[in-house]
Amino acid sequence: MKSLILATFTLIAPILLGIFLSSGPSAEQEVLRHVVLFKFKDDATTDQVKMICEAFANLPNEISQIKGFEWGENNSPEGLNQGLTHAFVLTFHSDEDRDDYLVHPAHKAFGKKLGPILDKVTVVDYWAK
Repeated sequence: MKSLILATFTLIAPILLGIFLSSGPSAEQEVLRHVVLFKFKDDATTDQVKMICEAFANLPNEISQIKGFEWGENNSPEGLNQGLTHAFVLTFHSDEDRDDYLVHPAHKAFGKKLGPILDKVTVVDYWAK
């Protein structure tokens, strides 16, 4: 009986492992990155900038199409940022998800908060490989 169980396990284990490993995202799976860079107005206060960063970071809680989010402040020593100080990277699984995000009421409300203190914005989208 033990040898039958062992033989069955030996045959099934590689199959189960293959199913388990193939069910998650693969390293080859492409994702859509939405990169947003901000320069705030010179008179924007630290509290206003903090509020915007917190509001942006909260969007994944309000918009299910956002599959990943990260952000940070520029610290490049090259001096090539052209005044852009804050970078935000959102991840989507499709063009449609990104497009839904762009017109989502939570994104529109965020834009209204941002507008009064925003000086410049640059946006680049690309399919990560």
